[in-house]
Amino acid sequence: MSGDFGVKGIVAPLDVTFSELLPHIDAVPVVLSAYIRYNRWEIFGDGEYIQLDDNVQLPGLLFTNANVGVKYAFVEGFIGYRLINCTKASLSLYTGVRYNYYSGDIHISNNKDPRFPILRRLLGIPDSLERSGSVDWVDPVIGLGGRLRIWKPVTLYVNGDIGGYDANSSTAYKATKHGQVPVSSEDWSYQIQGGVEFQVTRWLWTQVGWRYLQYDFVKSGFTNKTELNGPFIQGGVNF
Repeated sequence: MSGDFGVKGIVAPLDVTFSELLPHIDAVPVVLSAYIRYNRWEIFGDGEYIQLDDNVQLPGLLFTNANVGVKYAFVEGFIGYRLINCTKASLSLYTGVRYNYYSGDIHISNNKDPRFPILRRLLGIPDSLERSGSVDWVDPVIGLGGRLRIWKPVTLYVNGDIGGYDANSSTAYKATKHGQVPVSSEDWSYQIQGGVEFQVTRWLWTQVGWRYLQYDFVKSGFTNKTELNGPFIQGGVNF
């Protein structure tokens, strides 16, 4: 994941690899998808949930420990129609929605050093500090998807969509040394994914591919201009 991310108008650059995220996963990630087709009509969707946690030692004398927790999820559902519906190839036009959710909490505690109670009171520093918050929004989405069978058990596929269309944009601001200043609010998202599907048996299949999801979302003091990008592998069962 990379890009710019921020809350309360404070935006910072973000560049985190999968290997850096992996040690901080705090619960089993959930990733699910489903697909139903009747003649040319299709209904499909997927989603994922990730929970991260990190503890750090602060260098100052007044605080020693900080804990940060972050939860991220999205769920998307679509209805589509196959414009081309052949044995070896298909092309689908689809529309739907994508639900996005972020939440975070931070807990900072002092070192209980008895030498600093008066200083702490003079500075107005509490014994501990806890803050939490969340944001969610729903984007309308329109996309195209295609499949091409190159061999009986092997199929190439690609999907691309655009969402948001400024449906959730309103007012926004960023924090500066001179206070809050207004900035442009926006709500867009872009996604493309593709790869190879292998029909292992009559009932079992697996996909290997690449997924790219970009957000351009700015509203109130929340900024999410990030790219989620990387390879994936998944398996499924045909009914």
